[in-house]
Amino acid sequence: MRSIALDVGSKTVGVAISDLSGFLASPLVTLRFASEDYDDALNQIEALLKEYPVDAIILGYPKHMNGSIGDGALRSEFFKDEIEKFTSATVILWDERLTTVMAHQSLMSNQMRNEKRKKVVDQVAAVTMLQEYLDQKRQKESQNGRK
Repeated sequence: MRSIALDVGSKTVGVAISDLSGFLASPLVTLRFASEDYDDALNQIEALLKEYPVDAIILGYPKHMNGSIGDGALRSEFFKDEIEKFTSATVILWDERLTTVMAHQSLMSNQMRNEKRKKVVDQVAAVTMLQEYLDQKRQKESQNGRK
């Protein structure tokens, strides 16, 4: 079954989805909503989950570099609680420190124009998170299989 990753911001949610085998993460869409209109964002996420059934939802959890949490992490905790009300999928808070920075660097190294980069950076950050999750899950399954 598939997994999905959500990179939640104050105006956008970057979305990535895995293939059916759970091997590869791909960008799906960037959901847009009015600044801090989280009801709209949650409605869009709920509709997306009906279209793409998943077992796991990887939700970006942006801790500060020292491990403390700020507004972004609190927003993710709120989204986790709300998403769990309308799905049976497991919702996992995923440490996403530096994923947006890595996404920007990746897009700049591909010489993508700033205008286009802004439109897809949240999706690329979601892909980064989801691929990390898939790789780690596969590694754990492989290690458990050897025991």
